[in-house]
Amino acid sequence: MREDVFLALKIVLVTFIFTALIMPIMKKIAIHIGAVDIPRKNEGKRHIHKKVMPKLGALGIYLGFLFGYMLFGQQSIQMNSILIGSIIMILTGIIDDIKEIRAYQKILGQLAAACVIVFYGGILLNNITAFGFSIDFGIFTYPITIIFIVACSNIINLIDGLDGLSGGVCSIFYLTIGIIGFYQARMGSLVMILTFIMLGSTLGFLLHNFYPAKIFAGDCITFEGFIIAIITLLEFKGAALTSFFVPLLILGIPILDTFFAIIRRMLKRKPIFAADKQHLHHQLLGMNFSQRTTVLIIYGMNILFASASILYTIKDPMLGKIMYIIIFIIVLWFVFHTSIISDKKLNFEDLTKKKIKTKK
Repeated sequence: MREDVFLALKIVLVTFIFTALIMPIMKKIAIHIGAVDIPRKNEGKRHIHKKVMPKLGALGIYLGFLFGYMLFGQQSIQMNSILIGSIIMILTGIIDDIKEIRAYQKILGQLAAACVIVFYGGILLNNITAFGFSIDFGIFTYPITIIFIVACSNIINLIDGLDGLSGGVCSIFYLTIGIIGFYQARMGSLVMILTFIMLGSTLGFLLHNFYPAKIFAGDCITFEGFIIAIITLLEFKGAALTSFFVPLLILGIPILDTFFAIIRRMLKRKPIFAADKQHLHHQLLGMNFSQRTTVLIIYGMNILFASASILYTIKDPMLGKIMYIIIFIIVLWFVFHTSIISDKKLNFEDLTKKKIKTKK
């Protein structure tokens, strides 16, 4: 156990130092090739920052990932597929960071990366056991897995709206999976090596990205969601429905934020990928919280989900379920008291008054 702890700390520390050191270089490269984020006033002040910012921070995370793999990884077909798929994701992101491409073009790149994982790496979501029944996806295994990988990639991209937000959320995910893996004594597995490499690399980026940020992740951040999808598939491959959703619930906040965004845009009859300024972090900023405080609040929400997942998996499933229910109630309260779904804020008092008037 002590050796496992030492190995995990060594992986995290080495990748953290490497990524933290190369970020200033990534900043210079981004400025040199024009991969910068320019605030645009014609987008309803959706951009929070007010000055030109270099991107490609997620490319630095990717380089940290490669460095960690060279030192601590082991060659396998699965790992080869992850490396190839990651290159496709990163190249797609770099192109978009330099010159913005259409949504369908980004999706094509993400689909290509997901297909490498599925058809070459053989990393699949074959079946799920739920309520005593086993659901075998059969021929739908491949499309379901591909959709899952692409969806995870975009979930992280969508929440990347404030300094330190996506990096912190991903770090909480990796740390939680690492804790669960320690308890289950699986330190030497591919998923654990990946997890701690990504934790160190992401923290190295976060050092430069937390408010006030010196560099942005850019559209290469889809690489983070891509790896998170793979870790989820490897961690709970062929598991029960509840177990499969454990790693997803760690990402409860970005997943719910994406879900609300889809509903919001459908209600307004807008494209699902259309940008707006009604995400969770915009709602908190609208409550007069500072950028730093807003990010810390969202960290706290994710830590609640992560704690519930740890309790459910390694300690007390019933207590974990109770925590999930409490968090869900808090989220519902937030939805009814903000415009995260609708421009018109709803609350239970207004609904009650309307019912009384209707009865009269």
